[in-house]
Formats: sequence, C-alpha cells, structure tokens
Amino acid sequence: MPNSNDSQLKITPVILSGGAGTRLWPLSRESYPKQLLALTSDLSLLQGTAQRVSDRALFEAPLLVSNADHRFIVAEQLRQLGIAPRAIVLEPVGRNTAPAAAAAAIMLAETDPNALMLILPSDHAIEKTSDFIAVVRTAAAAAADGALVTFGITPTHPETGYGYIRRGERLDGRAGCYVVDAFAEKPDAETAAGYLAVGGYDWNSGMFLFSTRSFLDELERREPAIVAGCREAVAGAERDLDFLRLADAPFRDVPGHSIDYAVMEHTD
Repeated sequence: MPNSNDSQLKITPVILSGGAGTRLWPLSRESYPKQLLALTSDLSLLQGTAQRVSDRALFEAPLLVSNADHRFIVAEQLRQLGIAPRAIVLEPVGRNTAPAAAAAAIMLAETDPNALMLILPSDHAIEKTSDFIAVVRTAAAAAADGALVTFGITPTHPETGYGYIRRGERLDGRAGCYVVDAFAEKPDAETAAGYLAVGGYDWNSGMFLFSTRSFLDELERREPAIVAGCREAVAGAERDLDFLRLADAPFRDVPGHSIDYAVMEHTD
C-alpha cells in the first residue's frame, strides 16, 4: 500500500453501539444499555465517543453499527450534538465485533478500498481528548503503511477484568508503535500482578485502526465465512428512513467472533 502523507490522512470512525444492557443493571437495561447513559458527564458515553471524533479536519463523518432496537435513541443523541453520521447500520442480531467491523469495512471500501477506519466501542470514557487524538494520529500513520493497529492502555493496577497486550519490539520508523508480542486473556489476580511487576503489558482497549483493505484481506484469510456473509448482508441491506438494515439471514449465519479472536491474535 502506498505510504500516505501523515498530515493528509482522513479517518472514518466506526462506532460500535450494540450491547444487551446486562452490565450496570438495573441502571443499564436491555432497552437502554450503558453507552446511552450519561455516567461521567452531561453527555452519554455514546455522545462522548462521537464528540471525540468530531474534528472534520481529521475525521470523516462517523459510521455507527447499532442494535436495531436502539436506533431512534442513537439517532436522537447524535442529532443533539449536531453530528450527521455517514450511516447508522442496523444489525438484525448481535454477532460480536468482527462481523460488525467487516460490514462497515465493506461499505467503506465501496468508495475507497484504502479508507482508514477507527473502530471504537461506544461505552468508553476518555478524559484527555488531546492525548487520544495524538495516539490516533500515530496509529493512522502506521495503518496507512498497512499495519493493523490496536491500542493499549497503561495499567495502573492489577485489573482482572481486562485482557492484556504484551508489547514486543518498536515498529521500525514509527515512534510510539510496537509489534504485538502476545495477547493475554483476562487473568486472575496473581497473574495480573505479575504482568505489572514484569512490565511491558498494557490493558487491551478494544479500539483498532486499520485500512479497509488490510483488515478485509486478513479477515478473509482467517475467517472467510465472516467476509462472505457480511458481503451478502451489505448487498441485501435495505434503507429504512435514516437507517440501513443489514440483510437478516446472511448476517445471522456469520460466525460471532471478536476482532481479537478472528484476526489480531493470529495475524503476523
């Protein structure tokens, strides 16, 4: 892939707003999962996520992938911020993050096969937007060179509720980027304490940045059924007011894997 001028990179945020409302119950419920709640500020977590990527000098309009049941709430919360999304894509059923990202990548690739996409969970609280933007710029430069980028969070304590990423060598020519040495599942308390003691481990944020081409090529090698099913679901999608409904049958049949499991833990 040709190396892009870092100052001219434009990124499409892909915000994943699924969820069944099973965490933070009873405050969060199936009809109103936690990303739709204002927990850390006057904005909901979804609104905070969308606002962080609202600088149109760096980011294209966001593409949201949502549970169909939440579509009107999601649309209204964006409208309150004055954010017009590229699309609000509705999943007929939740199939984890790899199919959601694949459907978004297929849509973006229709107009730009090398489009950079930033995968964002909609339920993160990030206090320092300027720091977030700085690491996104670093990641975008690596992604434009073909890398599949994941984001680590410096751990502050031995947390057992997060997966971990073990950093390898620095990525040649890209300050702040490292080769992933290994992914680790959520550890027990003793193992988590060991990670902090030895160093070189970060919490796995669940955020990713890559080009549509790099992601789809690698996903097709690892999980071709996901790509094939998502292509069918996008091809058969139907417009419903301001929403795009993925075709039910092909999307329902795709393997329900995470991006980490389908690609990141296996790619070189």
